Amino acid sequence: MMLYLRSGAFYVGFFLSTIIYALFGIMAYALPFRKRHSIITNWSDVNLWWLALVCKLHYRVEGLENLPDRPSVVMSNHQSTWETLALKKFFPSMSWVVKRELLWIPFFGWGLAATQPIAINRNSTQRAIEQLIRQARQRLENGRWIMIFPEGTRVAPGKKKRYKLGGAIIASKIQVPVIPVAHNAGLFWRRRQFVKHPGTITVSIGPAVEPDGKSPAQINKEVKHWIEARLEKICAPDA
Repeated sequence: MMLYLRSGAFYVGFFLSTIIYALFGIMAYALPFRKRHSIITNWSDVNLWWLALVCKLHYRVEGLENLPDRPSVVMSNHQSTWETLALKKFFPSMSWVVKRELLWIPFFGWGLAATQPIAINRNSTQRAIEQLIRQARQRLENGRWIMIFPEGTRVAPGKKKRYKLGGAIIASKIQVPVIPVAHNAGLFWRRRQFVKHPGTITVSIGPAVEPDGKSPAQINKEVKHWIEARLEKICAPDA
């Protein structure tokens, strides 16, 4: 019962903060991107703090020393809603690759739009790839990192799904590194589950995968191998 009460309290704060920060984000459209980005990042900070306070769900990060000193593509596994809140904290200014339907969600989508994501139409594959490369190049040239979930949807711990090539294509075409990320948030904040379980989420940032002389398929395979190998360790019962 206490887990349900704590989780309910979290969602009350989460939805209220989403409405407030979305309105701030809309009013801040005339401001420079970095100002708008800082508002949305602060929304994440507030909700992670609230999550730790009421649900006793914390996190730890390892591998920050692996981050290069230039904008790169980040490819992470996707288990939960938690990483959509948290991952922006560990990297410089980011643009997320998202399905365009997310921008239509009231308040949440409005705030997301303020961060200038790369919103693609997944029903038009070739046009989506062309748009992805064009906008990713623009974002990278402006000093922003690209964040993408290659699985395309949330996948429960212990399950596997084919990695899409989008992030690897960006890296290959534009010649930027890929930073693989593995986390076990799905053990505590499960897909389509109301209850948030107490504990400590582990986020592992891997060494950069350089695109030199590699095809998108080779890059994807290398990233997938690192993420899945790390997941076996951090998702193990005794981890």
